[in-house]
Amino acid sequence: MKTAFQLLSSFLILSTLIPLSSHQHWSVRVFDFAKLQFFCLQLVTLVFFYDFPSNTSEWSLYGAVFLCALYNGSVLVRYTPLYRVPPRESYPYKSGTLSMVSANVLQFNTDYERFIKLIQDVQPDFFLTMESNEDWDTAMRELESEYPFFQKIPLENTYGMHLYSKIPLTFRTHYFVADDLPSIEALGEAPKGYRFRLFCVHPPPPSPTEEETSKERDGELLSVAKDIKEKGGTTLVVGDFNNVAWSRSSVLFRKLSETVDPRVGRGFTATFHAKYPFARFPIDQIFHTPDIFVEELKTLPYFGSDHLALYLRFHINRHCEVQEDLVEELEEGEMEEVEEMIEEGIEEEGDRDEVAEPD
Repeated sequence: MKTAFQLLSSFLILSTLIPLSSHQHWSVRVFDFAKLQFFCLQLVTLVFFYDFPSNTSEWSLYGAVFLCALYNGSVLVRYTPLYRVPPRESYPYKSGTLSMVSANVLQFNTDYERFIKLIQDVQPDFFLTMESNEDWDTAMRELESEYPFFQKIPLENTYGMHLYSKIPLTFRTHYFVADDLPSIEALGEAPKGYRFRLFCVHPPPPSPTEEETSKERDGELLSVAKDIKEKGGTTLVVGDFNNVAWSRSSVLFRKLSETVDPRVGRGFTATFHAKYPFARFPIDQIFHTPDIFVEELKTLPYFGSDHLALYLRFHINRHCEVQEDLVEELEEGEMEEVEEMIEEGIEEEGDRDEVAEPD
């Protein structure tokens, strides 16, 4: 029992300390994702082993687990109603309501009809698919009569992307850090004449089977944030970030783009892995400028993918400033950190291409 206590406590302490490192290798960044699960294990350990420590060394270990749980709890409490109640109404002078579905459909998922039925049941004003290839492109054509405005980027590398809309949108495709990693920028107009910008992103995850580091992911996301900052205006960013909102790069993204995380005060709205509720992480993200007010944010029923789809209902109000204080500014030295991470993301793609070239 003593050995189990020491091993478990040491692991739970490391699980909190390792993500504080700025190292971008996947073996470090993977600890960002399971903060909620580690926090729950820390609480269980504190309760289960409360009467076990019998000397100063063991009490020190127990105390360290307590401090780690306290730290993790201070981060995670932001994503519960205990933190604050987010504003849902912003009268007067608001736009009409719009709704959106964001879904990583899983390229190898062939249950096309289940997803199509999900869209037909929910009837969003626009929807985004990620990992959509030529087969998905063909399957979704039956929706084009209802969604006549669309941008299609069918790819076979799991980074294909489709955006469909009932309302008129103008589209632009970006390749910020890699020529096989698209993001979509769309301009549209909400009811009552409120113009807005929509960014759709899906960077690669740091993992032993994908990218060795988070450099491409972080470079892509921060390039989008920089573009949002430079252009200004009402903006909504959605997609599979392959990142959690409390990671360092997500915090920098939010600060640089001057956006708000709608999960704060609402809940985690975890999306991946769809089949394992106790090992599910909130990696499909939504960020928005403070003049966008989220009325509803939730996951949708399982449709065969390894991700659950996100549903968002929102309106725009540029005359209401109640969310302005939620925007955080970059601190001294953080812009240099952002520029460095963007450059590293671009260089990482170049290094990958060199390795892939045959002799």
